[in-house]
Amino acid sequence: MAKEQYITPSRASGPNSETPAEPFVKVIAVIATLGGLLFGYDTGVISGALLFMGNELHLTPFTTGLVTSSLLFGAAFGALFSGHFAAAAGRRKIIIILAVIFAVGALGTSLAPDVHWMIFFRLVLGVAVGGAAATVPVYIAEIAPANKRGQLVTLQELMIVSGQMLAYISNAGFNAAWGGESTWRWMLAIATIPAVALWFGMMFMPDTPRWYAMKGRLAEARKVLERTRAKGDVDWEMTEIEETLAEDENRAPPSLRELKKPWLFRLFLIGVGVAVIQQLSGVNTIMYYAPTMLKAVGMSTDAALFATIANGAISVLMTFVGIWLLGKIGRRTMTMIGQFGCTACLLFIGAVSYLMPETINGEVDVFRGYLVLLGMLMFLSFQQGALSPVTWLLLSEIFPTRLRGIFMGGAVFAMWIANFLISLTFPLLLATVGLAGAFFIFAFIGLFGALFVIKCVPETRNRSLEQIEHYLHDWLSDEVETRPMPAPKRELESH
Repeated sequence: MAKEQYITPSRASGPNSETPAEPFVKVIAVIATLGGLLFGYDTGVISGALLFMGNELHLTPFTTGLVTSSLLFGAAFGALFSGHFAAAAGRRKIIIILAVIFAVGALGTSLAPDVHWMIFFRLVLGVAVGGAAATVPVYIAEIAPANKRGQLVTLQELMIVSGQMLAYISNAGFNAAWGGESTWRWMLAIATIPAVALWFGMMFMPDTPRWYAMKGRLAEARKVLERTRAKGDVDWEMTEIEETLAEDENRAPPSLRELKKPWLFRLFLIGVGVAVIQQLSGVNTIMYYAPTMLKAVGMSTDAALFATIANGAISVLMTFVGIWLLGKIGRRTMTMIGQFGCTACLLFIGAVSYLMPETINGEVDVFRGYLVLLGMLMFLSFQQGALSPVTWLLLSEIFPTRLRGIFMGGAVFAMWIANFLISLTFPLLLATVGLAGAFFIFAFIGLFGALFVIKCVPETRNRSLEQIEHYLHDWLSDEVETRPMPAPKRELESH
């Protein structure tokens, strides 16, 4: 049986859920999540650019996969390195450096003379994308009040899907106005604008109170809390941070050697699982290859590019729904809704592709293409309305403060490696088993993801980060394999 959670008086008196967040914290969140906008644009723009760069760069199915997935490979290492250095240099400084890398990568890909340079600069761009994915949610989670953390961290997901939608609109707009054959480089170059905005904005932002406190700069930590919290919440949260740091005072500097402790090893595996199941749904095959898939089921190039905008629009719309839901239901419930819904939609796309004929009376069956598009939109409703927002939020919450940067980097590294392998092999998968076979494989994997969610995903809603740390320590110190994690205690839910 699990041990009863011990809560010190300061931990028991959490933030008032009715207390409004200070306006400054919302400004910080908007500036920081420009990293998410760049993440979304740089991953989404390739879907349209691939249709036009092939002739100039002499792409084959294999090099097409390399151009797409090289960003993801770079992102894996960007997440790993940024997670390590964020603890030493600070979350803010890492984001500023990433903004510079974003700009260099965007300009490099737009000027690439051949496929080798394209792959190289996509790798560079990936370092920034992965670094932003690992650092921005942690930065916001540590700087946001507990009662607003869910909504503000999920703003990162909204900016990611907004960036993807802007990429799809940009692709279709350039193609309609000037023709994509000659303007795909401009599609890639535009990403330098939000990169400069991110760099400039973060120069005026503070680091997080928890990072300042971890470095012994308690006066600066309190100053940030006073600017981002209601007056009544500053003292209790500062006390809670100091108590947690006092417990960590005699511990060694944070490192992956901490994984020798069984409860931290289990927690890290849960974080990796949460990160990876989001990618194993196959979401980014839709985000990166949607025009290619829609052309394969009968749509023209113009129709496929235009239809892909619908993917971006539904992603943005459903992310708003996800932000709203995070204020109403628990993280665990949202993860289950997203995982089960995505798996059902993958089965639908596979069934449509397998059962419906490609041609009717010698002509391409356009209706089949629109049913596949419908399946994509339903899938993205569950993915962006539930699974993706809660994934980033859980990853920013479940790791201990002292180890959050390193563990977050490791989990996001695993996420990007999974993304890289799926994106690299998807063109080859399409060529061997077809669209139906590919989506049936994703659906089969999704069933195992559902079992993981039921057994291992924790509930963290309405707890401060310090309360989450102690709760998970008590739970994971017992046999996690025997039962799912219990729901939050009622006294914590009331705060």
